[in-house]
Amino acid sequence: MSRKKKYSILPLLIAIAVVSALVLLLTKQKQIKDLPVLGEPGHKTGSFVLTNQDGQSFIAEELKGKVHVAEFFFTTCKGICPRMNKNMQKVYQQFLGNNAIRFVSFTVDPAHDTAPVLKQYADLLKADIKQWIFLTGNKDSLYKIAREQYLLSAADTAIAEAAEEFIHTQYFALVDQQNRIRGFYDGTNEKEMIKLIADIRSLL
Repeated sequence: MSRKKKYSILPLLIAIAVVSALVLLLTKQKQIKDLPVLGEPGHKTGSFVLTNQDGQSFIAEELKGKVHVAEFFFTTCKGICPRMNKNMQKVYQQFLGNNAIRFVSFTVDPAHDTAPVLKQYADLLKADIKQWIFLTGNKDSLYKIAREQYLLSAADTAIAEAAEEFIHTQYFALVDQQNRIRGFYDGTNEKEMIKLIADIRSLL
């Protein structure tokens, strides 16, 4: 091929690259637009002060500007929690080291789930606690955060003299950089985790 022909093809290749980049950008923008904004108009996850797995104060503002996935669980749960956190771990591993996203696990049993207990649980999951955060605190505050901020159910009810059964949803909440809830996903369903991964990528 002559040098002249090579030069005549170059503008075409540049044009194709530019068009491809624009198509990818528009596709991503459409994916973001297609994700609903859930809750009442203007609803956002609010402010809170809790304690992380290292026994340090953690404020909600530390999540500002980050995409994050939230769940409510307790470490002694033998029902849905193991499946939820196995699936959370799979999603987390897809974004390992990505500073634009956080995973947040709130306990609904703070009397048992102290900071050291959460730290041990995080270690079992091989969680980088800078990216996957485990939180405890006042029980009433935790339940209020679940219901009013993340629109997820959490409660406890006495089922025997001194026994309590902790009720919490199996759903994960996906929250964008502006603290808006963009989706709920069944944490026990592997197919829903595939959708969650795709939706996270559309927000990053």
